[in-house]
Amino acid sequence: MVTAAQPLPRATARPPRATAVRHLGPNWYAAVMGTAIVATAGSSLPLHVPVLRTACAAVWALSLGLLLALLTARALHWRHHRDQARAHLLDPATAPFYGCLAMALLAVGGGAVTVGRHWIGPDGALVLDAVLFTAGTVVGLAAAVAVPYLMAVRHKAEPEQATPVWLLPVVAPMVSAALGPLLVPHLPAGQPRETLLFACFAMFGLSLLMTLLMLPVIFGRLMTGGPLPLVLTPTLFLVLGPLGQSTTAVGRFADVAPGVVPAPYSEGFGILAVLYGVPVMGFALLWLVFAAAHVVRARRQGMGFAMTWWAFTFPVGTCVTGAEALARHTGLVVYDWLAVGLYVLLVVAWGTAALHTARGLVSGALPSGSGEVRCRAAEPHVDPAAAP
Repeated sequence: MVTAAQPLPRATARPPRATAVRHLGPNWYAAVMGTAIVATAGSSLPLHVPVLRTACAAVWALSLGLLLALLTARALHWRHHRDQARAHLLDPATAPFYGCLAMALLAVGGGAVTVGRHWIGPDGALVLDAVLFTAGTVVGLAAAVAVPYLMAVRHKAEPEQATPVWLLPVVAPMVSAALGPLLVPHLPAGQPRETLLFACFAMFGLSLLMTLLMLPVIFGRLMTGGPLPLVLTPTLFLVLGPLGQSTTAVGRFADVAPGVVPAPYSEGFGILAVLYGVPVMGFALLWLVFAAAHVVRARRQGMGFAMTWWAFTFPVGTCVTGAEALARHTGLVVYDWLAVGLYVLLVVAWGTAALHTARGLVSGALPSGSGEVRCRAAEPHVDPAAAP
């Protein structure tokens, strides 16, 4: 008896690489940001160490490689796991991390013209920065509008859910404001340079005002709701981001303003760099101690490694560049030493986060473990001392 051959079942299994990226969220771009800032912050330190420039260039090249790898992996994620990607957008604990994509593009682009030019040449660095700055700015402005909109109409977040992670999408335009002035001298004189400078100043304003709207909500949640869940405690360092980045931005406005805008305005940018930067940097140092105290407490209570540890890197790096800007515009040596001290802290934090991330990738705990972190991050905090 001869029977007709049955058709083979359609293969439904996804490629192994596609399966591996199912839990790869946008929070992974924080590793790119944290790596790039190590290079850019180190390039402007008041230290004459020959090996430092080479080391910074190597770290920048690493950040570029990480960015390309993550862009590829995230493209696979959207192609093969669109359900998970949409779930990330609708999750109030994950959606704000889409601001990290913009900041990763901007950070690597800014590093190209500061340290990457020593490896890929000035022309190649300029083209790369122009492309990444444009893409990062567009994505950052979109995230600054779309994510708060989704939080208002879809996420329905409660006040007790407020965390510093909410700052990520609104800080992205501030990164554009701080890195855009690096491109100003390369534009034709006149209207093009002035337009870019004032566009950066406008992004400085919109990001600063949005941050000022969100900070009271976050601080109020800390004061009335108690400490954050252990896994989210490192995100307290994210508050340093808009503080250090805005100080960096006004310093760079003052750097490029002479000859770009009329004399009264160029002098005004110089005044703003000091009168704004000094008090904001003072508050940043206060918050650094405040956040560090919370981290010490959380560590004693058993806080383990999570991808939130990357919050120790980029925000601290912006304070390094902010201190460097204040050193240039005040002439005070104390800001040089502050920049060096913060940079040492940055390198230690980056090395720690990078080591634990590499271990997690090798062991397989990451990125599959990132989904667990995301779910735990959304849970309300319970004080172990108050547990029955």
